[in-house]
Amino acid sequence: MSDEVESNAAPLIEHLTELRSRLIRSVAAFLVGMVICFTVWNSIFNFLTYPLCSAMMERGQEDCGLILIKLQEGFFVAISISFLGGFVLAFPYIAFQLWRFVAPGLYKTEKGAFLPFLLASPFMFFLGASFAFWVVTPLAFDFFLGFQQPGSLGEVQDGESGIAAVAFQGSAQEYLSLTIKFIVSFGLCFQLPVLLTLMGKVGLVSSDGLKTVRKYAIIGILVMAAVVTPPDIITQVILFVVVYGLYELSIFLVRRVERKRDEDSDLEDSDGTDE
Repeated sequence: MSDEVESNAAPLIEHLTELRSRLIRSVAAFLVGMVICFTVWNSIFNFLTYPLCSAMMERGQEDCGLILIKLQEGFFVAISISFLGGFVLAFPYIAFQLWRFVAPGLYKTEKGAFLPFLLASPFMFFLGASFAFWVVTPLAFDFFLGFQQPGSLGEVQDGESGIAAVAFQGSAQEYLSLTIKFIVSFGLCFQLPVLLTLMGKVGLVSSDGLKTVRKYAIIGILVMAAVVTPPDIITQVILFVVVYGLYELSIFLVRRVERKRDEDSDLEDSDGTDE
């Protein structure tokens, strides 16, 4: 009995040791990525401010500089950029370590089923992040900048006073937080087809079930669009159309998975009959 316990404990210890090794390598890669991004955080920040500067230039405002409200704000901006950039740089290596840890425990057919989803997930995330950065954020920032107004210091004449100027002087940290929120939110939203297709692959959801709950999905997408995006109807409509399109794409992909499963099942049945 004790020999069986020891034999079962040995593989567990080996798995934990390998997991520890994979985690250490992943954390080391993340730290290296952070250091690299910290050395060039100014260039990354300049790139992230492109949507704001473009929106302000279209309004005739040449100065798109942001201000530091707190003394330590610049340091935390650099750390936030390094954190995000380090994760982006290290993600391929982290995904590789995850695959190397999981792959030995999978059958050949399971590897063939799981690997495409592992590759599709980062692709869809970067696709959603790019859509947010190049399409959504310019519209959102243009909406926010629309609340500015030029001022007038003229003397009071005929009972009328001057107009108070309302100009944008944004905080660098607040702007970065808002931009990262858009990028991460849309990146996660674009994971919907990958997640639902994987769930359909293992039989947790079906195309008929997704069609049945479509009306509830529409309500959920509307609520999510109102929470994630600013109070701009154009941006909200864009997010709703995109995410709902991804939901319909998920139904199509799950249906294809079900058809492939039925074809494989029919082929196995025919092979059994022939034998």
